[in-house]
Amino acid sequence: MAPYSLLVTRLQKALGVRQYHVASVLCQRAKVAMSHFEPNEYIHYDLLEKNINIVRKRLNRPLTLSEKIVYGHLDDPASQEIERGKSYLRLRPDRVAMQDATAQMAMLQFISSGLSKVAVPSTIHCDHLIEAQVGGEKDLRRAKDINQEVYNFLATAGAKYGVGFWKPGSGIIHQIILENYAYPGVLLIGTDSHTPNGGGLGGICIGVGGADAVDVMAGIPWELKCPKVIGVKLTGSLSGWSSPKDVILKVAGILTVKGGTGAIVEYHGPGVDSISCTDIANLADEFKDHLVPDPGCHYDQLIEINLSELKPHINGPFTPDLAHPVAEVGKVAEKEGWPLDIRVGLIGSCTNSSYEDMGRSAAVAKQALAHGLKCKSQFTITPGSEQIRATIERDGYAQILRDLGGIVLANACGPCIGQWDRKDIKKGEKNTIVTSYNRNFTGRNDANPETHAFVTSPEIVTALAIAGTLKFNPETDYLTGTDGKKFRLEAPDADELPKGEFDPGQDTYQHPPKDSSGQHVDVSPTSQRLQLLEPFDKWDGKDLEDLQILIKVKGKCTTDHISAAGPWLKFRGHLDNISNNLLIGAINIENGKANSVRNAVTQEFGPVPDTARYYKKHGIRWVVIGDENYGEGSSREHAALEPRHLGGRAIITKSFARIHETNLKKQGLLPLTFADPADYNKIHPVDKLTIQGLKDFTPGKPLKCIIKHPNGTQETILLNHTFNETQIEWFRAGSALNRMKELQQ
Repeated sequence: MAPYSLLVTRLQKALGVRQYHVASVLCQRAKVAMSHFEPNEYIHYDLLEKNINIVRKRLNRPLTLSEKIVYGHLDDPASQEIERGKSYLRLRPDRVAMQDATAQMAMLQFISSGLSKVAVPSTIHCDHLIEAQVGGEKDLRRAKDINQEVYNFLATAGAKYGVGFWKPGSGIIHQIILENYAYPGVLLIGTDSHTPNGGGLGGICIGVGGADAVDVMAGIPWELKCPKVIGVKLTGSLSGWSSPKDVILKVAGILTVKGGTGAIVEYHGPGVDSISCTDIANLADEFKDHLVPDPGCHYDQLIEINLSELKPHINGPFTPDLAHPVAEVGKVAEKEGWPLDIRVGLIGSCTNSSYEDMGRSAAVAKQALAHGLKCKSQFTITPGSEQIRATIERDGYAQILRDLGGIVLANACGPCIGQWDRKDIKKGEKNTIVTSYNRNFTGRNDANPETHAFVTSPEIVTALAIAGTLKFNPETDYLTGTDGKKFRLEAPDADELPKGEFDPGQDTYQHPPKDSSGQHVDVSPTSQRLQLLEPFDKWDGKDLEDLQILIKVKGKCTTDHISAAGPWLKFRGHLDNISNNLLIGAINIENGKANSVRNAVTQEFGPVPDTARYYKKHGIRWVVIGDENYGEGSSREHAALEPRHLGGRAIITKSFARIHETNLKKQGLLPLTFADPADYNKIHPVDKLTIQGLKDFTPGKPLKCIIKHPNGTQETILLNHTFNETQIEWFRAGSALNRMKELQQ
């Protein structure tokens, strides 16, 4: 992170309505509220300082900023084993944030725990269930009508159990966190994989599954494998069309989607000073020594980027780590056969919709409008929050973008997560879109596997939408105005903060009542949207014999492949209904098709969920075989709940994404990896597997897997795991929630 050197007044202005408590932090060691919504919940810098000093003395070495924040939240800093990448830390996060799609299952699990109140400040944010169709106001009204049952459940559950509730239309969870809850030194967990966005204000914000959130809300120390720290040293300064987004795009190309697993990326160096306050917050107060990395600290990996040499980037298609300079993507697209014409440009999202982002896009739009041009592509704008929407409306940015041909969507996730009722193409039609969103996996935005989605900065999206083609490079290429004259777009410049205060817009926050004894939370037994949870069965004390292979997955398998979003979001509170999307996007290595697997009993091919239900009905336990980085992407724990609900016992892969591996453990499944990745090729979909060694299941000890081929031959391989003692107890109890209840008895 940056050295904390920005002026106090600049930080105060950046945090808008939070000025009053930031000033207190800067001036004195006083009781300072975490946010103005929670006046009796305080920032504990004194405890952070105490813990850091204990750990520094024990380790006897300089600490990175990431280490200071993480270790500063240890439950027992004096005796906690600390080894990056190996030991499991027991942490006490400051707060929990949940978006509405994952909050349903998280709150259902919390209700099952039997606890009466959350132990730490927690919030629910309604942002995922609003589908983009025609525009903000109409889409929001429609969403409130369609999702009334779910919104009522979340609002009443929040009121009952002490959780703040941000109503639909308030904005995207991560922007709300930046505006109201993030601060330097905070440790926050959120039930969304983009939660690290909050780290832009000098904290550690981590994406988790709902079961992890329940642990923290229940007051139980939260376990996290001690993260490695990847340092990104920035030198030089940004200029021209380059923006902080290009740093991220460049780093994604270097690390790949797998390279950051189990690590925190920490930006430091003199180049950070050239990055605006809306991207990194700097705080200078008497605790500043604990909010910067120590001189001489060690990084597990070091990346150096000269910002003065950094060019605008665009990443894709189909994966966010396929990085290209904007100047080169057109040639690459021609060579690869990717569609050059851009059908839609989409700006905004939870991470790229700040006031400055919108201002830079509007600056590009004004130049085109001055020459009589509008977008050749369709163009949409997603404000990150009600505060951003109201402020860009007041300051004219929204109207400029409308004049260019844009449609302002609701303050919600929308197309970024597949909530997009797209009409301009048919499914299967090859096309290109360019967005400033976070991810671009196959089918993520519109459920069309032939949509080639690219991610880049909002201003580059705007420029490309005006030109309508991937071959346009705004740094060098010319456009032709309606007067026939050629002109070149100048690099955009915009205020990083409004000249006046932010306009907060409509009040969309519901504070939990002090007395919730009379509050009721109703879940209808006939509901198709919500379903109370039944506990999973305990381990029977035996090895897992003759597991049937449900599917052997070929290639990338994200949580979008395992539990699709889009139209399935409406079932996120109903485990049985949403289980009908289990692995429907995964490619079966046996036939190269999605959602088509062989039923080992009938020998007929059919949908994955139907086959899993058949096995469950007939008492056949099953396993999934996966490739590298299985479960990357979203934090959605439904990708772990569904296989458990339908009778799965283990997932065996070459490697896992961090959040998904933890989610599987939480639900009593066995996430296992091949000791030799080449053993993936020894297993065939028609084989049966027996996993041995569970009676002596201990941390660090591999399990044996006997592969039984149809011809009667057998092979034995080793399977590794990352279970610690606590997680082994989860498995034996049937789930982490079951284990929590055992400990309460």
